[in-house]
Amino acid sequence: MKARSGAGFTLIELMVTVALLAVLLAVAAPSFVSFRRNSELAGIANNFVGAVNAARSEAMKRNMFAMVTPVDKDDNWLKGWIAFVDVNDNQEYDSGDIVVMRQEAVPDFISISGNGSTAASSAYVRYDGSGFSRPTGSDTPNTTLTISRSDAADDFSQKRRVIVARTGRIRVCTPQSATDTNCLAGGDS
Repeated sequence: MKARSGAGFTLIELMVTVALLAVLLAVAAPSFVSFRRNSELAGIANNFVGAVNAARSEAMKRNMFAMVTPVDKDDNWLKGWIAFVDVNDNQEYDSGDIVVMRQEAVPDFISISGNGSTAASSAYVRYDGSGFSRPTGSDTPNTTLTISRSDAADDFSQKRRVIVARTGRIRVCTPQSATDTNCLAGGDS
């Protein structure tokens, strides 16, 4: 009888390969979860920055006031936001205004809080025709919106701060601690 030369794997080779794959997956899984969480958080922060930038651009293009406000009247950013040109300058979204961008509600595990005009009784970010941040009343022109994962509240890498300066400049930062001077929640740039 003639011996066949095998072109496949032996059972031991297959078991070693499966064991190595299991070890690699066990090491990579926590890293992937962290990557996914950061990606979701960055995506929501970038959507907000995009809406604010679009409102600022439209305000300068049309030489009119433009705003970003929560979609609902309860000033809840979690239910989404809308960027619009405030044609009649009544500081509210109504039928005569021009919609620039709309964001749907964010997932339940996200929390959003603000200061300055983003935490006002009628939360908003408002720009004039020159592209400067123009609050109404006594609200401060510098404002910060903090977007974080509610399921990782103590993890500063799971927070993003969107800071709008009085000049209209927007920046996003990730605080490293509660007292991180490079990423203050006060809106200073």
